[in-house]
Amino acid sequence: MSDILTNEELAQRRAKLQRLMTAGGFDACLITQNVGLYYWSGSMQTGYLFIPAAGEATYYVRRSLSRAIRESAVKTVPLGSFRNFGATLAADYPELFKDDRRPAIGADLDVLPAQLYLRLQDSVPNATLRDASGIMRQARSVKSAYEIARIEEAASVAANALDVALSRIRTGMTELEIMTILESEMRDRGHIGLMRMRGYNQEIMTGMVAAGEAAAEPSYFDGPAGGRGLTPAAPQSASRRPIQAGEPILLDIGCCIDGYTIDQTRTAVIGELDEELGRAYDVSVQILRHTESLLRPGVSPESLYAEALRLANEAGLAAHFMGFGADQVRFLGHGIGLEIDEWPVLARGFAEPLETGVVLAIEPKFTFPGRGVVGIENTYAITADGFQTLTRSPEKLYRLPLQP
Repeated sequence: MSDILTNEELAQRRAKLQRLMTAGGFDACLITQNVGLYYWSGSMQTGYLFIPAAGEATYYVRRSLSRAIRESAVKTVPLGSFRNFGATLAADYPELFKDDRRPAIGADLDVLPAQLYLRLQDSVPNATLRDASGIMRQARSVKSAYEIARIEEAASVAANALDVALSRIRTGMTELEIMTILESEMRDRGHIGLMRMRGYNQEIMTGMVAAGEAAAEPSYFDGPAGGRGLTPAAPQSASRRPIQAGEPILLDIGCCIDGYTIDQTRTAVIGELDEELGRAYDVSVQILRHTESLLRPGVSPESLYAEALRLANEAGLAAHFMGFGADQVRFLGHGIGLEIDEWPVLARGFAEPLETGVVLAIEPKFTFPGRGVVGIENTYAITADGFQTLTRSPEKLYRLPLQP
């Protein structure tokens, strides 16, 4: 697998988006979000990437132009006056705007701030802005060999860091102390220090280390476990709560290498889990194994979620599956790559069959208020005949020794 992002791959990405534009009735797309700018141009400098449905793209950059010129695989020019952006586009792409046409320009409206949208309407009055976020996310859902190689590298770094952290866990250590070990080990090996999310008001840290009732505390974070966090200003992930023997320790971590993220979860305990929590962990593994048996091109994401719900219900654990009560989330897993919440989602409404190259994080978990969260999560790449597991950490309930 390649470890270099080539101009040829970037050109193939733009060509795929152009095909989707044509099928969707778009004359062009305007990319405004950092991740999209990088994905289609190779640079993440502040500006606007204009990709016509036919022809060459132009990257209009506000800052830093010199760096964008070095990094970008497309024609890169200064943005100039934003007020005159519409006139600039009409001059650069006269075929789109001739005869008083109002070309349909797709934009990433799922992430575009309303204020910027209104400014774009004013500055490009000779076009119709339409939501193209669906085709943009669809275009990015299938990963190249380069992208999968980056995720595999992130998986190796996360696995090494987890090994170190597990060897140091002791009764009385705080969740934060364990997270500090994980983050230090991963940063030393190239983790960029953040993981990006697309969802509005959704943020994520390096992941979550949480034990006992703190792991089961609900949060605004759109996942089956939130964690107590350090403060209401950051109400998720690790807290300063000391870890005790016999309680589940949820180690839900990610690592981001060259922009690409692995997502994995392992459960640990100092000593032994009680019978109910231990059984719930076993059911999470059973759900993962059953999902793997169905994982291949042509299968719909929503059918995988339906099967997981069925197994959780048969085990008598439906009330605890992927959260508890009103705080349950309605998915089994999600696409992953440059963002942690990519398409497809293993949830109702995602009927489009899986394709070769799709990368998914699958995370069956069970939440018990006041007691903790147990579960497992792996990241997979869909292959022509099934799947490849990208996660490197051994799959087991980590039973850590009681210390004197």
